[in-house]
Amino acid sequence: MRLKNRPDNFKTFIKKYFAVVLCLILTGVCPAVMTACGTKVVITTGFNKDEVFRLGDHGCYLPEVMVYLTDIQNQYESVYGSGIWDTSYEGTTLEDNVKDTVLARIAQIKTMYLMAVERGITLTDEEEELVSRCAGEYYSKLSDENREYLGIDEATLVSMYREYALADKIVGILIENVNPEISDDEARSVIVQHIFIATGVVDGAGNFVSYGSEEKAEKYLLATDIRERASEGEDFEALAAEYSDEDEITLSFGRGVMEEAVETAVFNLGNGEVSAVVTNESGYHIFKCISTLDRVQTDLNKQAMVEERRQNAFAEEYNSFVSGIVKNLNEDLWESVKLSEDVRIEADFFGIYDGFFGIDNKI
Repeated sequence: MRLKNRPDNFKTFIKKYFAVVLCLILTGVCPAVMTACGTKVVITTGFNKDEVFRLGDHGCYLPEVMVYLTDIQNQYESVYGSGIWDTSYEGTTLEDNVKDTVLARIAQIKTMYLMAVERGITLTDEEEELVSRCAGEYYSKLSDENREYLGIDEATLVSMYREYALADKIVGILIENVNPEISDDEARSVIVQHIFIATGVVDGAGNFVSYGSEEKAEKYLLATDIRERASEGEDFEALAAEYSDEDEITLSFGRGVMEEAVETAVFNLGNGEVSAVVTNESGYHIFKCISTLDRVQTDLNKQAMVEERRQNAFAEEYNSFVSGIVKNLNEDLWESVKLSEDVRIEADFFGIYDGFFGIDNKI
């Protein structure tokens, strides 16, 4: 069964929203990052046994962290092999970076769970049944050694899957009414052919070195001559093949991609029309409009714009909620958490969830 209004890929949705946070985590320390994303962090004592951190009055415990951590460990090792954990960058090991990523992700999910609780959102009987089935399947895939290593029991897994399902559900509810009408013109992509006459070269250090004024004047005369020939009907593609300093002739792009001078020139063209010579720091550009509307790309742009606005709507609600939460981190316990290369765990927490709560799955 699919949660009502659930984004097609909940993990992708929250991953996009928290991309900046995760980027910061990979270059810094988790407490500082959590402060940056709006949660006040307090390093404190007085934790319960195995309590890794606390959001307000809601705790996160070591078995939960270990389930998430082993999931991402398996993902890395399936691609790069177990030796990946020997790597480091600027004195920080990959293991420490991954730990901080996992910590942030759990905090995010638990924050969304708390948002759902505050709004009185609950799971249906069917969804509760799916939660139980997820927990049962995950637990059944664990050996006795796995269970001891994770410190996990089935009741804890039920709680974890319930929290994740409610976090999933709150996203859908917060964006269900965000269905902006986006016009073709707003999302429009065009298809053009392009001739570029360079007015400089890129040196070995990657710097653009401009030609002298005399040579630039010669290049401008060449560009105006090409433009005139194209306007009179000479084959544009043949002219591009002969004169253009770029190999790519046909381009498709939407608004906000190119610099303003190029965008203004191109988006005012009709089908078959040739632009005036457009000048920028790197050279002279001539465009011929092949199609004023790239239908396929325009529709994709619309989808991307809707998704972005939904994420922005969610971000506004999330940031407002998270600003009032105090996060307490049990630093000593967190520092003691280590990955093990000796224990192999085949269960996939998120894969199992998607298997039961995916679009095409019903009870």
